Amino acid sequence: MKGTGVAIVTPFDKKGNVDTSALSAIVKHLHKGGVDYIVVMGTTGESATLSKEEKELVIDTIKKTNAGKLPLVLGIGGNNTAEVVNSIKKAALKDFEAILSVAPYYNKPNQEGYYQHYKAVSAATKKDIILYNVPGRTGSNVTTETQLRIARDFKNIVATKEASGNIEQIMKIIKNKPKDFMVLSGDDNLTLPAMAAGAAGVISVVAQVLPADFSEMVRLCSKGNFEKAQKLHYKVMDITDQLFADGNPGGVKYALSELGLCKPYVRLPLCEPNEGVKQKLKKLINDYH
Repeated sequence: MKGTGVAIVTPFDKKGNVDTSALSAIVKHLHKGGVDYIVVMGTTGESATLSKEEKELVIDTIKKTNAGKLPLVLGIGGNNTAEVVNSIKKAALKDFEAILSVAPYYNKPNQEGYYQHYKAVSAATKKDIILYNVPGRTGSNVTTETQLRIARDFKNIVATKEASGNIEQIMKIIKNKPKDFMVLSGDDNLTLPAMAAGAAGVISVVAQVLPADFSEMVRLCSKGNFEKAQKLHYKVMDITDQLFADGNPGGVKYALSELGLCKPYVRLPLCEPNEGVKQKLKKLINDYH
């Protein structure tokens, strides 16, 4: 899971159905752009609004188009521990390298609750697991101490996707983690500083739009060439800002529509970005070179 992972969108057609042709086109776009792996059924994939049958269609389409070229990670998470465990046990995981499991949301468990949740998730599978800490969505932070406790106690929890936006927390985890445990940036614009501090890579949104440049930035960071990496970081940064300016994945879907890869449609309760964000994205993408 080192390098650049991409949290892939789920494209829809005008009638609101999963657009499998567009999904295949995006997978091929990622192949061509040189990303390292694909994360399926994450937040960016609007998994919360997909039916079981639609999820199976998305997974089958990605597996067929990918044809084993890139490692795949499957998102399985929720705020009902028993249901998450059951979903993991029932999932067909043969074609997936790991599971990305978001910290329970809405319930706002205490730190012991987070620990016990991941203990149950760890026991449900022999697959590698990536903990996903995203307080902006879940409403509560999995602290440095709890993440380190989980990393030490559960050997198949091999990484954390750290989207707290707190670079000090990220550095403390990196400083004190077990040797083989990986910290992955969950914020595109913090990837360069996180990797400078010792992170192993990123699970990205903007790499879906600009896979070649963003993946190259991450590779340069991995090699310690931060002078060249900085140039790509600042080249991509303004687009990244606008992707999240009025909701994800509305921004990235609009950007992908400007590239001719899919339509910008999202499902309620999400809506497309406001017109100001669209116009800024349109100009940034058209001027990008």
